[in-house]
Amino acid sequence: MSQILDAITIALGAIWASKLRAFLTVLGNIVAVMSIIAVVSLIQGMNSYVGEAITREVGAGTFRIDKVGVVTDEEEEREAWRRNPDVSLADLRAVRGFSPLISAVMAESGTQTSLAYRDVTLDTVRVRGVSAEYQQFSGYNAVLGRLPSPMEVQRNRPVVLLGWDTAEKLIKDRSPIDQVIRVGGTHMRVVGVNEKKGAMMGQSQDDFVVMPLGKFRQLFGTRRSLELTVKPASASLLEDAMEEARIAMRVERKLRPRDPDNFGLFTSETLMNLWRTFSQGAFAVLIGIVSLSLVVGGIVIMNIMLMVVSERTREIGLRKALGARKRDIVWQVLTESTTLSVVGGIVGTTLGFVAALLVAQFTPIPADIQLWSVVLGIGMTAAVGLFFGLYPAIRAANLDPIEALRRE
Repeated sequence: MSQILDAITIALGAIWASKLRAFLTVLGNIVAVMSIIAVVSLIQGMNSYVGEAITREVGAGTFRIDKVGVVTDEEEEREAWRRNPDVSLADLRAVRGFSPLISAVMAESGTQTSLAYRDVTLDTVRVRGVSAEYQQFSGYNAVLGRLPSPMEVQRNRPVVLLGWDTAEKLIKDRSPIDQVIRVGGTHMRVVGVNEKKGAMMGQSQDDFVVMPLGKFRQLFGTRRSLELTVKPASASLLEDAMEEARIAMRVERKLRPRDPDNFGLFTSETLMNLWRTFSQGAFAVLIGIVSLSLVVGGIVIMNIMLMVVSERTREIGLRKALGARKRDIVWQVLTESTTLSVVGGIVGTTLGFVAALLVAQFTPIPADIQLWSVVLGIGMTAAVGLFFGLYPAIRAANLDPIEALRRE
């Protein structure tokens, strides 16, 4: 142990004595580890953020039925839109009444339109029409006023729930409750303001209007496909409830046993799996690029260590003449090359943290620093130092002490 500590002390002294050379030597390692820490932190932050957003949108323990479903191929998606019939209220009734495993079904539809209040007009605000069961699903929680009641939704009353940003921009310095606004030119009464959700990737999640589905269809037409969100009687029955809903849809649409589904059915986990596939692919590409940087950095370290061995030939010869074994020389050189590489890894880790935090501070992309990424980055640099320091170490150990002592 004392031998290793002595070699580390020598290596740190050499680094301090030749700071510029040491910095240029480990520059490749610094860049590689900084990339690992920064990108992994940003990917992990996005994983957490996207997971929360998907769960909030689709709902935990629920599943969604729509016209197309989750399609990754653009041509296939266009074909599905052309081929599949719209999801209708008849589908809603079929799914709702088919199985006791299904406790609630919400229908919704959306578009963008203008809002107006007195002399203030907002363009392209998201409008959602929801069925009476919407309160049984997560996503809406009034902090001012109240939510539209199931009775108001069933009777298509002209009432709306505003998103937080929409209420602030439209009605401004007065209470929005019981104010009458114009949605697409039609008068509607505000009964509540939803809690603030914040922004996602720089896009506000609080700029919307919610109204009864029937009123929405009166204003914007009935020739729009609906989205159905289905809640099982128990979260443990999710897979069984999805199969029951699939059967209900197929029966309602009179599909034969060999006919494919002409609708989409998915859970929040389906969307999360797609995101994980994307993020894992991006991470694999990163590892490939970083590996090249580490190889280049390792070659530089090997060249520098060969030069160090040449500079210290007499010292090595003297040590061998005094009884140092080949093993001792190998350990000395390997410890020095590994220390040099790890110092670069530590500097790169620090810069990676700083880069990730700066990106999170000044952009909408969140960061989540992971301990395993630190261990991975420093571990990879240590492995590079060991691997590329092996040849210079063996070469130093094989020096003839008599010939080494003769060199000036």
